[in-house]
Amino acid sequence: MSFRLFDLNDPQRHAATTIEGPLLILAGAGTGKTRVITVRIAYMLAQKIDPNSILAVTFTNKAANEMRERLAGMVDPEVAKKVTMSTFHDLCVRILRTDIEKLGYKKNFTIYDEGEQSGLIKKIITKTAAIGEKLEPNLAKSLISKAKNNGWSAPQDEKTLLGSVFARYQAALKQLNAVDFDDLLLLGVKLLAEHPDVRERWRNRFRYIMVDEFQDTNRLQLEMVSYLANREDGTSPNVAVVGDDDQSIYGWRGAEVSNILEFEQHFPNPTVVKLEQNYRSTNAILNTANALIKNNPRRRPKKLWSGKGDGDKIRLVQAPDDRQEAEFIANEIARRKTGETLQFEHFAILFRMNAQSRLLEEALRERQIPYKIVGGKSFFDRREVKDVLAYAACTLNADDDVSLLRIINTPPRGISDNTVERALELSIKRKCSLFQALQLPELRKTVTPRAAQAITHFVGQLDHWETKLNEPLVDQVALFRRIINESGYYEDLRRSCKTPDEALKRESSVRDVIEGFERFSQHSSEGLRGYLDAMALRQENEDDKDKEQGNGVMLITLHASKGLEFPHCYLVGLEEGILPHDRSKLEGTLDEERRLLYVGITRAQKTLTMTYCFNRFRYGGVVPCNPSSFLKELDPEHIETIDLKKMLNTPVEAPAAKSRFAAMRAALEK
Repeated sequence: MSFRLFDLNDPQRHAATTIEGPLLILAGAGTGKTRVITVRIAYMLAQKIDPNSILAVTFTNKAANEMRERLAGMVDPEVAKKVTMSTFHDLCVRILRTDIEKLGYKKNFTIYDEGEQSGLIKKIITKTAAIGEKLEPNLAKSLISKAKNNGWSAPQDEKTLLGSVFARYQAALKQLNAVDFDDLLLLGVKLLAEHPDVRERWRNRFRYIMVDEFQDTNRLQLEMVSYLANREDGTSPNVAVVGDDDQSIYGWRGAEVSNILEFEQHFPNPTVVKLEQNYRSTNAILNTANALIKNNPRRRPKKLWSGKGDGDKIRLVQAPDDRQEAEFIANEIARRKTGETLQFEHFAILFRMNAQSRLLEEALRERQIPYKIVGGKSFFDRREVKDVLAYAACTLNADDDVSLLRIINTPPRGISDNTVERALELSIKRKCSLFQALQLPELRKTVTPRAAQAITHFVGQLDHWETKLNEPLVDQVALFRRIINESGYYEDLRRSCKTPDEALKRESSVRDVIEGFERFSQHSSEGLRGYLDAMALRQENEDDKDKEQGNGVMLITLHASKGLEFPHCYLVGLEEGILPHDRSKLEGTLDEERRLLYVGITRAQKTLTMTYCFNRFRYGGVVPCNPSSFLKELDPEHIETIDLKKMLNTPVEAPAAKSRFAAMRAALEK
């Protein structure tokens, strides 16, 4: 064992060594919660608790992997492997793969990603809407998602277009033996709720449960934890949750801060431990954050402090307009990088809305400052990646209509769009999958002999691949590679590319997917089905990849910044209507906006500059702005206010200019 309890502070040690009964760890920003969770698991293993009986649930794959790596460095890696560390969705996949048949699905169900969901919803809207009726597919998708996260079933009466689309979407998914992300939770909870034998089996498997980021859980996730943790015999559940109600910023996504505020109601008589010593920031930054957040009426009181001293004051910069705000920040980053011998990676610019990044990007580009903006195109959104995963999905489950539609003419096989449309209509009429419809004699009678031959070849190919896949001891990686080769996909991909370079990049993406499966197979026995599940769950957390530190200044929204830290932060656009957002007053979510600003402030390690403008260029004109009402709540003792207009009009004194020049020269000499 290489973990050391004496490295922890007293509250951290208390949290790590309390392993029986309910435990609530209130972990403020930067208080070392990941370390505490990992040491706690290591301590449990040292107490001879069976690693197979420990479950740690996180929200992202990145967090689960980080925890797994840390634990493997503290205990025997073979023992660490036996501890289950997963996301909620990953856990649900495990539960459903074992027993989903009790809910009327087959075990080889497919998990639909967002693109596949959208495609199916679009198709249903087209077939369902009356002339003149309109429903935006993305709106329908998000409303259906919201309903599922609230635990609602599809309506029976179908009086509205949305209700009708929801009901038909659910029916279509079941018919296709497919589920979406929200179904994973919904069906996982349903299975545990309705089948005591399933519930008991998983309860007996996981006798010690830990949940990270508990403030981000929704109603269904809380139900799932309750079903797994609470025991029929009334013994106290061994459930530990870690979270910070002050960082609950996902209410719009269904997260319920009440889960952490009312923890005692779900798990009576818990031990409550507060982690308040911050290892990230200076006291000037923390006192500013504390002064702000104490204005939220419903919260668990805690006060962050640091052993790093007071540090620099927070600068509050008043800018004449958003263009000058952006130019000031870009100029200062360029100057500080040289003058203080820093790297561009040491700087981050945080904002409330994506639209705010445009002027900042322009200003950074003009000065040739490299930057990374969170939210680039996901690897999984690439056409060729979706195509190859669709081939794998069809080999496992030919009744997966969305995947089948994707590959039926990729590459072209002589099955026309009209034929596909006819087969789709027949599948709706006969209540069967598209794959089954393609084999019906009544379809064959309506197509040309050539098309019939093409269909026979395609169906035969899929059957052949499926048979091969199910042979005992088959090398699934080699088979996957062979399927892509035999399908003629590479040739078609090259034909569709405009340049050899583009073809090379796209082919490389295809090989990345296959090599990903090869790596997966080296540490998992779940085969191609397990790999597709892992891919689907990775897409859900694809924003994790975006958050990995790249080269250059990080431009990032406040929501995406949670969990990250940067030496020097610029928090821009602190104006009424932006932060707090206009909507928050109508929706009564002002507390969440305050928490969002608190998250932004606590990202900074050494220096924090906050800015607001008197005017913004919007809608083709100049719009006057008012400073954010949150600024009045900050403690003036730690704030230095700078009037940018006045500062720009004040000449730099000679000694200051000289010292700046000396710093630049020293940096160059280094």
